[in-house]
Amino acid sequence: MPRTTIRPRRSGALAIGAALAGALALAPQSASAHPSFGEYDASELAAVCTGASPVVCVFPDLPTGHYDVSVVLGDAAAAGETEVQAEARRLMLDAVATDAGAFERRSFTVNVRDPEGQQNQPAGTGAAGLTLTFAGATPQVESIRITPANRRTQLVALVGDSTVTDQEGAPYAGWGQRLPAFFDRGVSVVNHSGSGESTVSQLAKPEMFDALVPQLDRGDVVLIQLAHNDKTTIAEDYRANLGTMIDRVRARGATAVLVTPIVRHRFGSDGQLNSTGLIVTGLADLPAEMRAVAAEKDAPLIDLTARSEALVEGLGQTDSEPIYLIRVNGDRTHTSEYGAGVYAGIVAEELHALGLVDDWR
Repeated sequence: MPRTTIRPRRSGALAIGAALAGALALAPQSASAHPSFGEYDASELAAVCTGASPVVCVFPDLPTGHYDVSVVLGDAAAAGETEVQAEARRLMLDAVATDAGAFERRSFTVNVRDPEGQQNQPAGTGAAGLTLTFAGATPQVESIRITPANRRTQLVALVGDSTVTDQEGAPYAGWGQRLPAFFDRGVSVVNHSGSGESTVSQLAKPEMFDALVPQLDRGDVVLIQLAHNDKTTIAEDYRANLGTMIDRVRARGATAVLVTPIVRHRFGSDGQLNSTGLIVTGLADLPAEMRAVAAEKDAPLIDLTARSEALVEGLGQTDSEPIYLIRVNGDRTHTSEYGAGVYAGIVAEELHALGLVDDWR
């Protein structure tokens, strides 16, 4: 999307060193009867935002649903670099650089849900309403506009495990948490993933796959990456579970895309990933089984196992470590924020090639 330079309505963006104390808490210009809808300028933001680096803005009375958000980033007096996150550390905008006196408008669609982060957490986990966090080297926000999402908003839903989910706390990050940054307004990422989830548990728990299906409509897309926790699932059951998910998604008019799992950073003595790294158990070669289901059901496939294998082995055992949390806590399965972004980029690239999503950044 081309960069758009605009003129601010007034100077005084919230930025590093900006004084929030004493600012007038004015009511936002209303876009509807809901009190949180409308545009908040610099002085009005002082009523809902705290901090300077990061700046955290909370709209606690917004119910669950999808919202179009437009932000103006920059400051009249100083250069800045601002990254925008929503809810549980979901990346909505990569770092946007602005020169002093220059302002950039960016828009995105965000899903507000309960629980806020991992879908298998208890209801009420996380902050109520919508939370927007303006981070980065020198975060600056001039204004925020919030409106109900257009009824034609396309959902990109994620059904996955801990490597996909919205991880609430650093240093952990799932690739699904970084995926929203690749979409423009009009696409809402709904991450119905959770740590420890398998094809068995996703279908067994009412708050997981069952809770997602009624949200789907014609034109929506569901990415399914489940395998890491199917260690005790036999091949026949694994394939049947994936087939059930595909059929139920299709019954809603949506498209199910199978995504083979990211590799673990587990190498053999030959310098190549071993069976554990390639998600092959004593009962099944799970990526191979998923590929077979995709072929049998004529379902789109993103072979993230093959792509991540090529990447990790290509970098080598040492240089690929920053993708994971090895140097932080020895974790060779879960990704760092950097690694989650790398894998989200691969998924976005493959999804774009499939031509299933309408609005890309």
